[in-house]
Amino acid sequence: MGVHVTNESGTLPATPPGARAADGGPPVIETRGLTKRYRGGQLAVDGLDLTVPGGSVFGFLGPNGSGKTTTIRMLMGLIDPTAGTASVLGSSMPHAARTVLPQVGALIEGPALYGFLSGRDNLLRYDRADPTADPRTRTARVGAALERVGLAAASGKKARAYSLGMKQRLGLAAALLRPRRLLVLDEPTNGLDPQGMREIRALVRELAAEGTTVFLSSHLLDEIEQVCTHAAVMARGRLITQGAVAELAAGARGRLAVTTPDPADAARVLKEHGITGVTQDGDRVRADAPPGSVELSDLNAALVHGGVRVRSFGVERASLEDAFVALTGEGFDVAG
Repeated sequence: MGVHVTNESGTLPATPPGARAADGGPPVIETRGLTKRYRGGQLAVDGLDLTVPGGSVFGFLGPNGSGKTTTIRMLMGLIDPTAGTASVLGSSMPHAARTVLPQVGALIEGPALYGFLSGRDNLLRYDRADPTADPRTRTARVGAALERVGLAAASGKKARAYSLGMKQRLGLAAALLRPRRLLVLDEPTNGLDPQGMREIRALVRELAAEGTTVFLSSHLLDEIEQVCTHAAVMARGRLITQGAVAELAAGARGRLAVTTPDPADAARVLKEHGITGVTQDGDRVRADAPPGSVELSDLNAALVHGGVRVRSFGVERASLEDAFVALTGEGFDVAG
């Protein structure tokens, strides 16, 4: 069942404390110097200054082990920071957890489910645990949440028979039982097939259009680029950059791309003309964009003069992957 949708190379400066978010209101999430050091000295999060604008779909991006989940656990009051501060919906965490968390839907490290209960009964139990939930509308609320994540037809199955993707959907349904000001999702498309991933992205866009700020942690660059308005990049526990997704990509130089049946010759000519980062993949040759002193027309002419049959030639728009590599010097898991 599908989800039913109704409706620079350089670090960008962190927003100063007290600054207004992009929508004119206060930030929905704000941290200053947030640090977590575990026993034994492991530094999981190192001095994090993060600002999440209200109304954004904010991608929290980084390789597995970069500190994303530890940060989320501190934001949700599940673990205490070693140092620094965290504010969620304008209140200090973890001190204000009792007043903040009812306004937050969260799916962290996969859903905690009762395997012996059906999907519907799991949601009913979640809803009963909410002291502010109206029991008179519980059945309708659970049904609507199941429908929204495409699990209505499978709601009678025991949760232990659910696939990993179905469990992720059920966890999302639990987070969506009531309207939330903030939705925090840790790797929400984990275990989903491509169609399921597209459906969850559509649901995230719908929720944002309805006014919910979505904080989405992922190690998938393309997921962040497709659905998020803003992003932060983590690596080895430290914040590398943050800002609007379009600005992050625009800050990186694009990649030169040549399509030709003579890729080896094309790579040779490019290298002879001082072009760096040359790679080959079938009939596609990619390289670092040439410096401003090199005219693209001259480079194209050199390829032709060198006997290269050029089918296409140009500089591709920089992607979030290009920005990440430029900032960290590391590759990244783009597809999963």
